[in-house]
Amino acid sequence: MGETASNEVSNRERDVDDRSLSGGLEVDGVSVSFGGLQALNSVSFAVRRGEIVGLIGPNGAGKTTLFNVICGFVTPDKGSIRFEGRMLSRIKPHRLAEMGIARTLQALGLWLGLTVQENVMAGATVAARAGAFSAILGLPAADRDESALREKTQLILDELDIAGVAHSYPGALPFGVQKRVALARALVAEPSILLLDEPAGGLSTGEMSELGDLLGRLRARMGIALVEHHMDLVMTVCDRVVVLDFGKVIASGTPNQVKGDPAVTAAYLGEEVSARDA
Repeated sequence: MGETASNEVSNRERDVDDRSLSGGLEVDGVSVSFGGLQALNSVSFAVRRGEIVGLIGPNGAGKTTLFNVICGFVTPDKGSIRFEGRMLSRIKPHRLAEMGIARTLQALGLWLGLTVQENVMAGATVAARAGAFSAILGLPAADRDESALREKTQLILDELDIAGVAHSYPGALPFGVQKRVALARALVAEPSILLLDEPAGGLSTGEMSELGDLLGRLRARMGIALVEHHMDLVMTVCDRVVVLDFGKVIASGTPNQVKGDPAVTAAYLGEEVSARDA
């Protein structure tokens, strides 16, 4: 990471302390076991509006399981989750967009039989979905709702620089563009918290740089939790970083603090971390 990027990180670390962060997501003491395997062990972290929090760790550390708990696909054995100050229990995955939480998947999950525009419209909040699916299926709908949804979709496609492929099918597009379509589908719901699972996976260096710039702009209107293996991206865009290893938080802090933590180095090198270090 160059000197300019390092200065940007240092400035952001100062800014996050000064900024008044409100609302957001709080995970408190979450534990999950699958049979005899402890997937998560008393994990706690928070994501506030206006910040990007990176979740990193070796393969199998529990990062995706943590996202699945937040989204209601996995029920924790212990712990709690609060969103906008409200306790969440028995979360229904299909309610996430309505609540203000959006997530992208490593596998993208795009509908190959729908155009880019239709894929993005289908990611709208429950309140707008009648217009989205009426447009897709050709059913009667209020013209005002449908028009508003199409306008919102167009704005997001413009923001992500993919308006030119609005009427194309995802399977005919390069992987990097498909990634943007999946992100656009999450953004159309206007979330206050965005969960990104490996957004840089499979991207070129140039595409990754563009992703970093985009995340920096999105920070102004939402909180972002980022699971990512590309450390250059994490250290450049994140305000705070949480490090997991074998389901346990072994380090948490600013990028510079985490980067210099010996427990983090040990985890990535496969060395044993003592209780004192963890």
